Amino acid sequence: MNSLTQTTETEELVSAPFFLRGEVLHGTDVIQTSRDLGVTFATPKIPFDRAVPPRTEVPPLLNVPLAEIIDFLVETGQRLTASDNDHMQECIERMCRTHILPRAVVENTARHAAAYLDKRVLMAEVEQNFPDPRALDEWVPKQDFTGRKSFVRAFAPRLIHVLPGNSPGVAVKSVAQGSMVKGVNLFKMSSADPFTMVAILRTMADIDANHPIVRSMSAVYWRGGDDATERVLYRPQYFDKIVAWGGGDAINNVIKYLGPGFQLVSFDPKTSISMVGREGLTDDATIDRVADLCSTDVMTLNQEACVASRFQFVEGSEEEVDRFCARLHHHIARRAAESGDFRPLDRDMREAVDTMMLMDDEYGVWGRTDGKGLVIRSEEPVDFHPINKTANVVRVDSLDEAVKWINVATQTVGFYPFDRMADYRDRLAAGGAQRVVHLGEAGPSTIGNPHDAMYPLHRFVHWMAHEDGKVPE
Repeated sequence: MNSLTQTTETEELVSAPFFLRGEVLHGTDVIQTSRDLGVTFATPKIPFDRAVPPRTEVPPLLNVPLAEIIDFLVETGQRLTASDNDHMQECIERMCRTHILPRAVVENTARHAAAYLDKRVLMAEVEQNFPDPRALDEWVPKQDFTGRKSFVRAFAPRLIHVLPGNSPGVAVKSVAQGSMVKGVNLFKMSSADPFTMVAILRTMADIDANHPIVRSMSAVYWRGGDDATERVLYRPQYFDKIVAWGGGDAINNVIKYLGPGFQLVSFDPKTSISMVGREGLTDDATIDRVADLCSTDVMTLNQEACVASRFQFVEGSEEEVDRFCARLHHHIARRAAESGDFRPLDRDMREAVDTMMLMDDEYGVWGRTDGKGLVIRSEEPVDFHPINKTANVVRVDSLDEAVKWINVATQTVGFYPFDRMADYRDRLAAGGAQRVVHLGEAGPSTIGNPHDAMYPLHRFVHWMAHEDGKVPE
């Protein structure tokens, strides 16, 4: 490579700085590659001594009142959406180089994510996670029925957050949750988005560089599975828990480091589905309305989110279900056109769908593999993961047949008609599903509800008991 070519490539290389407890670290020491697009970007080397505070240090947020923490988060939310926030603008520009989502979706996601930093939302989150939120601020006195006394506190944890690449909004939520439990937080950014977290933390530092929240946060990137880095950081003498989002490989990689004193809180890979009863197929107008609702769930975050519907179990005859499929394809294609994202399906999916097109007796196919929307009708779920604006409609004679396909990886079930949801919720839960909602409402959720079948903040903290009294004689 000649010097001119080398200079040009260096100038075009996207830089992803780190954030270390209030300080920004720039550097191009390590050339990294994004997961989805294969685009290169540069990062500094990780200074472990700055990224890992010693356990002898009391967490900076420990004695900061929760109310003050929430006020600071609210102010941060207002600054994130300000038109003069150069950190977020620069973040979006750089992220559009490495992320698979189109610019419009990236911008909308960033704007909507900031809405989480609302005082009512944050307080509801805390109150649903902790029966007595005072435990975050103080040692709460307890006395059992024998008269024995003690104090209990939700003590500030030391957390590594392994962030996902499919949802930039998780960065905002992770900062807020890590702050509200008063933790010492190290964020491992994803190769698809090594920018958003640093932009959020730099925004916080602009408000108050010495705030305990700022001094409790670090954000770095390393390639997942890099043993040289992970065998240093993934240790109980440094951290209590790994809060891991991501695909199966990411979770499996973390598991091998677990042991006494070092736990996993996993938001592991999930698949969401839709269930449509025959009431949704009574006439053309109803079919169109229900198919539109279903397309909303399919296209959540351009079908990159766990809540996005992959499989749609529809109750009816083949003729009725085919009419539904045609309208579902119409609405998915419409939403795909609005997103401006027309990535063709990957080679393996294209080959599988091309084969199905030749098997008219077993499958129905609406659309093409060009990334502009595709619906596949089958009698059983396909054996690949529908993604990139792809829906797999599974025809069933009864929704009872759909229940057998529910498992512990089923996150959200979008259901129609709404008045039959209560008849199925126990069976869905028994199968492993974690959430049932009205069809068309997979994206929004009730504030403070469990996520992935748990109350996350309650699991993040280190529960400490101070026994302070003998049983009276």
